[in-house]
Amino acid sequence: MKNIYSNIFSFNKKTLKKSVAILKSGNVLGLPTETVYGLAGNAYSKKSVNKIYKIKKRPKFNPLIVHYFKSQAAKKDVIFNENFLKLYKKFCPGPITFILKKNKKTKIKSSVTAGLDTVAIRFPKHRIVRAILKKINFPLAMPSANLSMGISPVSASDVADEFKKNIKVILNGGKSKIGIESTVIDLTSDPKILRPGIIGKETISKVLKISLAKKNLKIKSPGMLKKHYSPGIPILLNQKTYDKRYAFITIGHKYKDNKNCFNLSKKSDLKEAASNLYKTFRKIKKKGFKKIYVVKIPNKGPGIAINDRLKKAAN
Repeated sequence: MKNIYSNIFSFNKKTLKKSVAILKSGNVLGLPTETVYGLAGNAYSKKSVNKIYKIKKRPKFNPLIVHYFKSQAAKKDVIFNENFLKLYKKFCPGPITFILKKNKKTKIKSSVTAGLDTVAIRFPKHRIVRAILKKINFPLAMPSANLSMGISPVSASDVADEFKKNIKVILNGGKSKIGIESTVIDLTSDPKILRPGIIGKETISKVLKISLAKKNLKIKSPGMLKKHYSPGIPILLNQKTYDKRYAFITIGHKYKDNKNCFNLSKKSDLKEAASNLYKTFRKIKKKGFKKIYVVKIPNKGPGIAINDRLKKAAN
């Protein structure tokens, strides 16, 4: 398909060099990751971090995730513990974020962490963001590349549609494979999942005893606000039937031929459903529907993460 966006670029040696130069100058760019697309800037630069908050219209009390190439690069910014090392060895690089205590000597700007004494860190798997991280001597503060509380982007065109020309360079890495944000785990005390993701509690429990946080008393990472991931349209959850004037998000074979149905996975594959969730939200919004009905999604495996996103989108 022809690229109609002047700020979307293919990834090659030339655009790698250009991207590194943009980041070194304190500016920001759109980057693909395996979860969703991110708005990246130098985590050690006040100018970069301020730009991220301004472009996203993000509240300053909502901290950012800091991305590294490997654990060695993060050692000067956070304090490792045994639980982190176990999980890092098993799941990184990958779609998992760790909350760790901040190292007093860190260069990470306090605005990145919303003034907290903790830092959310991640080691992304996507080859493009890894190629960039390998070329720079600072980590990337990188929230999802969308306006605050809106739908996360899963393609370069989503980012361009969201921000228009406010971002000069967006690197095209294809559709984000996972399609929802990383699992977030607080490792500063008893390990707790603050935000469910594609790596679920059952999988993590094979490595480490972990619980799902019941109450988010303190915002330590992205994804903890009550309203998030919203298409800006009223959403009705756990519906068996729907008003045919509106959109109906389904899963499986039951509703396949019905009018205005959007199926997340005909095979009832929850991983595929997670991957299609935000893409479906955007499609429904572009078609101009005024309301979204959603069938009950099984609350197991990736379904736990899907239901977390749906509940916050419906608030």
